[in-house]
Amino acid sequence: MSLRAGVAGSGSMGRNHARCYSLLGEVELTAVYDADLERAKAVADEFGAEAVDSLEALAEACDLASVAVPTVAHLEVGGDLMKRGVHVLMEKPIAPSVEEAKELVTLAAEHDRILQIGHIERFNPVMRELEAKLNRPKFIESHRLSPFPNRSIDIGVVLDLMIHDLEIILHLVKSPVASIDAVGVPVLTKSEDIANARLRFENGCVANVTASRISPERMRKIRVFQDDGYLSLDYQEQTGEMYWKEGGAIQQAKVEVEKDEPLKLELAAFAESVREGKTPAVTGQQGADALAIALEITRQIGG
Repeated sequence: MSLRAGVAGSGSMGRNHARCYSLLGEVELTAVYDADLERAKAVADEFGAEAVDSLEALAEACDLASVAVPTVAHLEVGGDLMKRGVHVLMEKPIAPSVEEAKELVTLAAEHDRILQIGHIERFNPVMRELEAKLNRPKFIESHRLSPFPNRSIDIGVVLDLMIHDLEIILHLVKSPVASIDAVGVPVLTKSEDIANARLRFENGCVANVTASRISPERMRKIRVFQDDGYLSLDYQEQTGEMYWKEGGAIQQAKVEVEKDEPLKLELAAFAESVREGKTPAVTGQQGADALAIALEITRQIGG
């Protein structure tokens, strides 16, 4: 029996969620909701679903739903859907504040609903290589650069882009953060458009994270160093290289990555969690933890 999937929000992200649901086996895209019914109808018609004019109607039409509305509405929309019995995949960041993030996590537990957070890079095929080849990272360096997007300008680059890498680094290091030093500069918006943060963890690992949305080029790369070598991966190209010392020389090998679309893999994993009743790959609490670090970085930049 197919799971019924819905999407709340019919902007560019919501449309992509609808498109990927329509590609999955054992999942049927049934409904799209947006405060602008005409926008919802355009997306629904494109992918063979029904446009609905309320969250109540969306909940009645689906078992699980992606919430791709502005972050300030995550609690209202995602909370309402979970109260109505729908499993929710919440686009990142989970919420605009730690308090609202905690409320969403609590609602999911109270209503026994799966709450997965859309940290999409966790589903990039290169992540499998990171997880398979790492045991004790000592130093991590990540760069996420893009031209100005003309979207998400209500938030700074830390909550827009850097939070992807913060969540991945927390996942890889698995140690509490001991200290943070951050700097950022607003260039085209009122919030920071370029930022750098240095995170020191209690286990001694250090991470240097840079994000920019005013770069002439696109880059999404991470390098992870440990005692026996280091791994360099490109999320964008889904390629990588491994370096290690052997026989008195530095050896190098390409990392074989089976390429695929991260969003499709993310939604497939979400549907599998719902179908099997298992913990999602990125839980609400993990999304809340990444948000807390991101907000501390923005506080330091703004202070």
